[in-house]
Amino acid sequence: MEVGLLMFYLIIIGMNAYHSIVFCQVFNDSVHGHMEFHPLLVKIIDTPQFQRLRYIKQLGGAYFVFPGASHNRFEHCLGVGYLAGELAQALKTKHDKEGQNLIDEKDILCVQIAGLCHDLGHGPLSHMFESVFGVLQHEQISTEMFKHLVKENGLKPLMKQYGLSDLDLIFIEEMIDREDKDGNLRFEGRGEDKSFLYEIVSNKTNGVDVDKFDYFARDCHHLGMQNNFDYRRFLKFARVCEAEDGKKHICIRDKEVFNMYDFFYTRYCLHRRAYQHRVNKVIEIMIKDVLSKVKDIKIHGFEKTLFESIDDMAAYTKLTDSLLQVILFSTDENLKEAKKILARICSRDLYVFLGETLVAESKKEKLAKVLRDQKLKPEDFEIVKFDINYGMKEKNPIETVYFYTKSNPQKAVKLPKEQVSHLLPDTFSETFIRVYCKKTLRTAEKTQLMNCCKEKIFEPLQVIFTSRLLNLVEI
Repeated sequence: MEVGLLMFYLIIIGMNAYHSIVFCQVFNDSVHGHMEFHPLLVKIIDTPQFQRLRYIKQLGGAYFVFPGASHNRFEHCLGVGYLAGELAQALKTKHDKEGQNLIDEKDILCVQIAGLCHDLGHGPLSHMFESVFGVLQHEQISTEMFKHLVKENGLKPLMKQYGLSDLDLIFIEEMIDREDKDGNLRFEGRGEDKSFLYEIVSNKTNGVDVDKFDYFARDCHHLGMQNNFDYRRFLKFARVCEAEDGKKHICIRDKEVFNMYDFFYTRYCLHRRAYQHRVNKVIEIMIKDVLSKVKDIKIHGFEKTLFESIDDMAAYTKLTDSLLQVILFSTDENLKEAKKILARICSRDLYVFLGETLVAESKKEKLAKVLRDQKLKPEDFEIVKFDINYGMKEKNPIETVYFYTKSNPQKAVKLPKEQVSHLLPDTFSETFIRVYCKKTLRTAEKTQLMNCCKEKIFEPLQVIFTSRLLNLVEI
């Protein structure tokens, strides 16, 4: 009886003091181990809008290529929410010891919610969905879905009970989607004196954020790749410093510079070996063709068309990867063409990969002419240009990262590449062009087309590219 009474008082204390978390739900995660969550976060996790993420694959069509890539947006969002709290708490602890009250408990809770909800807006097959519709980015839809989640589940009173105001909700939305309609960064939820908080979930300064900490670790784990970046060392050595722009930024100790190079190189490796894998991309092209053919059709079981659902969060909540199964097994004649493409994916009758080369965008038209000469219509082939880089296009991303030194931990500094090592790369971006044929080809036809592309396009361009590289190293 006394134990029961004690538990009752503990619950009351936990509900009335927002900073006192008596009961947390623990999630066992294959990447981060045990993850504890604040009761408010658990309430958000237990909503239909968040649970929907269980049915959206993290890597979209990559699951058709890498059997281990079965992880989903649900577990990724849990990981980002957890790491957001870990980084915010690490910064708070470090600066509290130095007598600097930079972060309060409410800031940490807001940052955790933003991390948890940053991907609520992903549609079926993740990034493929938004690439077809092109009207909104998933970050914009995520903010709308977050508002819908709060309203539909009556969470505002609970949020107020834990000390969150309307301004805090704006802060959460800004961390999910920083830019306003004119492309300017917003600071309404927190002033520029706390601008560093915006760098935790989605860092627009240099791309170093907990979103990538999680998906680097999680994707490498499920793809069977090595992740050389150690985010735990980042958590240990991160602090807030004032930079030359007069703003406070999250900085990392200068001795961690090679860990940061590993961070950006890991991004490159994931794109080169997995995200831009030639079979993965052909399946993505096929799925995009499927979505393009059905986006204006009202599919049985869905309240609105795919295009209309973007503006209706209740309808959008029903859109998951199961959409492909619905189309595949539908008897609707309007979905006949889309079904044929999905059937080809299921039987591995994929669009034919004809080759790739490092090439300039200006060569795409020449490539298209070669294919037209082979009696192929424009709709019969797909010419794909894609860039793989370290995250800042042609720039060295380390030049945008702030560091601090042991002798002066209060000042943010940059580390020029020349002061780090002479063995670091000089080039941080490369462009490829790939050619796919959408027709089902006989072996002889496939060989003829591949030889044609190789002789008339790929080999000459590779020679040109090789010569250009040789010229660069001449003394």
